[in-house]
Formats: sequence, structure tokens, C-alpha cells
Amino acid sequence: MKTHKLNKLSDIDWTTWKPVDLATLLFVLRGDEVLLIRKKRGLGAGLINGPGGRLDPGETPREAAIREVQEELAVTPHAPRWLGEHRFQFRDGYSLYVHVFTSDSFEGEATETDEAVPLWVHRDAMPYDEMWVDDRHWLPLLLAGQRFSGHYIFDEQVMVDMHIHVLGSTEPDGDVGVRRLAVDVQST
Repeated sequence: MKTHKLNKLSDIDWTTWKPVDLATLLFVLRGDEVLLIRKKRGLGAGLINGPGGRLDPGETPREAAIREVQEELAVTPHAPRWLGEHRFQFRDGYSLYVHVFTSDSFEGEATETDEAVPLWVHRDAMPYDEMWVDDRHWLPLLLAGQRFSGHYIFDEQVMVDMHIHVLGSTEPDGDVGVRRLAVDVQST
């Protein structure tokens, strides 16, 4: 696939699409506040997002989500709830499948680490201008407790095309899908 020519989602056969990496995002909720991070390194360094990262071999998405929050913020979320998935295709060839979780129970105090600076933000004051541009489209769904599935094309940090589908409450939980995708991840 000549990824630099990607202009719209229909340029990709999503039935055979394979991500380079599997990853997670986990948004810890405390009343009307959401725990976000300012990333210090990696994809999206300098931007604000939820804590998360790539799955380690043999890890479930939930295990990875919990581990990533612990590593990035020294907080342990309890009983993460799967709310969505993202399929990101970048024009440079990189692709990423992301499971998105929330948790409203945790222990520990959010602490700055080598990876991230913690930010408690009121849910009505999301700093969308400092986040990935797609966040303003799906994060309100997450905060409303709605499940979703998103497809995106990016050229570096510029979103080229997107579609978000709101899932019904009868959709299977996210761990089912990752077992299938884990087999199909591209070799690096």
C-alpha cells in the first residue's frame, strides 16, 4: 500500500488492514475530573492525552492499560472498562490499533515520571487544542459512557480523514477483538 497517497478511509481495505502495533489508552475518572498526561516522549510527545502505550507480548489490553498507567503516573486503576477502539493509519506507513478504557476507581497519587506529567482536568474543560485532533470527536463519547469504533488516516499530526461509529451496548468487549488482531499484527 502506498500510504503517502492515502486521502480517504475508502483508500484502505480495512478488512485486511494490519496494525504495526497494538496499544491502549486508559482515562481515570474522579468525579467531574479526568486524569490526563502531557507526554514527554514517543508518539505525540508534547501533546496531552490519556495514559497508555503498547502491549507487551502475552499481555491482554486490560493488563497493558493498567501497567501503562502505573508506569506513567504511579497510579493503579481498578476494573478498567473497555469503551472503544481506534484504527490509526499514518501516511508514513505506521499503523496502530488502540483499545480505550476508563476507570473510576484507583489507588495512588498521580506523580510525574520520565514519561509523563499528570494533569487532572474538568471534563467540561478538555484542552483539545493541545491534544491529537481526533480526540475532540471521540472523547465526548467516552465521557458520556458510549462505546465507539474509530478509523483514521494521519499525515504526521494532521488528520486526513476519519469516521467514528457509536457501538451498541450489546457489542462484545474489546478483549475479544484484540485476540484476533494480535495474530495479525505486522512483523517489524
